[in-house]
Amino acid sequence: VQLQASGGGSVETGGSLRPSCAASGFTLNSGSTAWFRQAPGKEREAVSGIRPYSGNTYYTESVKGRFTISRDNAKNTVYLQMNSLKPKDTAIYYCAASRRSLIASTRNVPTNYDYWGQGTQVTVSS
Repeated sequence: VQLQASGGGSVETGGSLRPSCAASGFTLNSGSTAWFRQAPGKEREAVSGIRPYSGNTYYTESVKGRFTISRDNAKNTVYLQMNSLKPKDTAIYYCAASRRSLIASTRNVPTNYDYWGQGTQVTVSS
């Protein structure tokens, strides 16, 4: 199983990026998928996720209205459209996939995910 993350980069405040996470050896729609991020000196935090089949999504409060997660089942890829980026969004972004459909009490816990991408750097300058 491999998750290949790409699409990070450097933008100015207010800019947009669209990281993607392409999976091989595992069908993303069979379990929950999420994006986490980790800034220097901080813990890894859940940013957004999408449940299998229903496609129900969730977002951490700080990105609501700015980020949109989506999944292309034909491409077995999950995207994170990030708009109105702020310097505090600067971090390494990781995609993660679980073999299970995670619920609210478990979806933000990194150890509940079975597979991880390598991370993609997002830098937002002021």
